[in-house]
Amino acid sequence: MDIFIQQIINGLVLGSMYALVALGYTMVYGVLNLINFAHGDVLMIGAMAGLTILHMLESVAPGLPGIVKMIIAILGAIPVCVIVNIVIERVAYRRLRNAPRLAPLITAIGVSILLQTLAMMVWGRSPIPFPQVMPSDPMHVMGALISPTQVMLLILAAVAMGLLALLVEKTKMGRAMRATAENPRVAGLMGVDSNRVIVMTFAIGATLAAIAGVMWAANYSSAQFAMGFVPGLKAFSAAVLGGIGNIYGAMLGGILLGLIESLGAGYIGDLTGGFFGSNYQDIFAFVVLIIVLTLRPSGIMGERVPDRA
Repeated sequence: MDIFIQQIINGLVLGSMYALVALGYTMVYGVLNLINFAHGDVLMIGAMAGLTILHMLESVAPGLPGIVKMIIAILGAIPVCVIVNIVIERVAYRRLRNAPRLAPLITAIGVSILLQTLAMMVWGRSPIPFPQVMPSDPMHVMGALISPTQVMLLILAAVAMGLLALLVEKTKMGRAMRATAENPRVAGLMGVDSNRVIVMTFAIGATLAAIAGVMWAANYSSAQFAMGFVPGLKAFSAAVLGGIGNIYGAMLGGILLGLIESLGAGYIGDLTGGFFGSNYQDIFAFVVLIIVLTLRPSGIMGERVPDRA
């Protein structure tokens, strides 16, 4: 039972990070019908920016509590990611809104490579250790262990996803986003500024990616220029698993993907004598994704297909 609870906790931690990044994918797809494959590298930029801020704080204010340093690092990483994502939308995607779908897809891959190259030039090739600012002593939960960093991650993810749901469902901007996703032409005729909505969508996605990036680096104790590729790919898979274009599907898909990886690596790894252990945990996520898409191509909660007529 202790092992099962531990795997569940690990899966929830991992799934929360996937869900935050998956929301960025699904919101952009819902509004623009575009897959922003550079979004995983925005996570990387957030991790690197947060790491830089933490190193500065270690020199300037070493006596600050660890949780305060983490919050400052996240708050500092958010505007960096927002600016990067808005520039990406303005420079790379805006002119291609009415282009064939292959053009923005290729552009997104090019932007991803560009961001990785720029990060490599700024921060170098080698992984950078993440400072141990949070307490290292784990807490006991029903016989399992969870670190203070993981507790903070779960709380931040829950708060961020809750605030996003409130924004989309209860605010004027949320209504404008839903209207633009449903039919941008009609929304424009009703007075909705589609450019403003799209920029806000990219900004919100970047905010969530910044939180996920800093917490990802803190959880795994390092960051490097190529760290965003695999989490970005898995987060995109989580968005598809839950139902691309559906924010609640992205949340559910991210959590499920994290649980599948954690439980698969733990239990199937034991059944195979460790052959399919943690080094092969990617297999479980993508096998389940293939099965779900074969049986239900629209995802678990259904894809929200906007009316572009």
